[in-house]
Amino acid sequence: MAYQSINPFTNQVEKTFENTTDEELEQTLTTAHQLYLDWRKYNDLEERKRQILKLGQILRERRVEYATVMSKEMGKLISEAEGEVDLCASFCDYYAAHADEFMQPKIIATTSGRAKVLKQSLGILVAIEPWNFPFYQIARVFIPNFIVGNPMILKDASNCPASAQAFADAVKEAGVPAGSLTNLFLSYDQVNKAIADKRVAGVCLTGSERGGATVAKEAGANLKKSTLELGGNDAFIILDDADWDLVEKVAPAARLYNAGQVCTSSKRFIVLEKDYDRFLKMMKDAFSKVKMGDPLDPLTTLAPLSSKKAKEKLQKQVDTAVENGAKVYYGNKPVDMEGQFFMPTILTDITPDNPIFDTEMFGPVALVYKVSSEEEAIELANNSSYGLGNTIFSNDSEHAERVAAKIETGMSWINAGWASLPELPFGGVKNSGYGRELSSYGIDEFTNKHLIYEARQ
Repeated sequence: MAYQSINPFTNQVEKTFENTTDEELEQTLTTAHQLYLDWRKYNDLEERKRQILKLGQILRERRVEYATVMSKEMGKLISEAEGEVDLCASFCDYYAAHADEFMQPKIIATTSGRAKVLKQSLGILVAIEPWNFPFYQIARVFIPNFIVGNPMILKDASNCPASAQAFADAVKEAGVPAGSLTNLFLSYDQVNKAIADKRVAGVCLTGSERGGATVAKEAGANLKKSTLELGGNDAFIILDDADWDLVEKVAPAARLYNAGQVCTSSKRFIVLEKDYDRFLKMMKDAFSKVKMGDPLDPLTTLAPLSSKKAKEKLQKQVDTAVENGAKVYYGNKPVDMEGQFFMPTILTDITPDNPIFDTEMFGPVALVYKVSSEEEAIELANNSSYGLGNTIFSNDSEHAERVAAKIETGMSWINAGWASLPELPFGGVKNSGYGRELSSYGIDEFTNKHLIYEARQ
């Protein structure tokens, strides 16, 4: 596996990184395990809070530098990359502010004596993270687990090694102990070796279903806990009482943000018959106005896909959809530009027997469905092997919440596109994975809930 930073706008190799040796992996495990033991012995939460606040300060001070690394490496718009750095800094503030509350022992009511549950660290975690949010994906697992006292080994995507190293270097600059977060350029065999190591307590992964199944199998075979976030095919449901001014503002961005390469971006737009033509025209108008170009140019509104491989995969998916009866309402034409650009595309008439019906499309392709009733919309939204997020538009909050409660998903957003904030738990159900990240739920995933009980004599 070659770890290479290839600019998807210029197609030029920016940098190549040497693979980690087995000896380097062993040294990392030794250092991280000793750190875990030290943290268990001294439990210096106040020091970790100060260090994580320092990380937030570094991220803010060097946001343009870090954003530029991400933009050059995976094609993200510079404005989106800067926003990503700011979001990571907010995670630092949040967990430092709430660390004492989240780690506080919980008193258990019992008439038989005295009982409480301590939250304690488990040990080294292996984090396997993707390329689409190079800083955010690392931050949302590292920061809460650092607060807990779980050292982390990072295996990031092979196409964004510079971003992963930049984040790890920022963590080091914040003054954390050696072993807190170590970015390694591992092979898949080395990942399995790390998961199996007795010093490793668990593994967290964001990625594909195939990758998740492989990692979960290895973790299970070694009795290690795992959390998985495996993507989605999120529905965007427009109810009869929706605010169309808001729909028109949100819907295009809900699909095109990060060039559509977002697990929680809206991918299936479910519209009532009476609004179907109106919605299609609105989306076509918005899609036709994007400006493709250099992600570092503030005037660019649609960046290239992350890689040639990603573009080829998406094109193959669109071709498969069309071959099986889907119609192209807009787009699906070659882009005469250097770089991995994909023309925003709208597909309709996707039937349940179309192979693309239950497939995640990672890019600027919107699938639009026409339904005759709210009940049909709910049924269609649930007719998916995925269950990550979904969006519902309605002017009646109670109505929207009733519909949201009927959707088989981990997260629902009302009158807004997807969102990620430190206080909101993130995760899904079904083939979208299991476990939660962020908020107090995220800090609880890899803790030992240690019961201390004294019976009344």
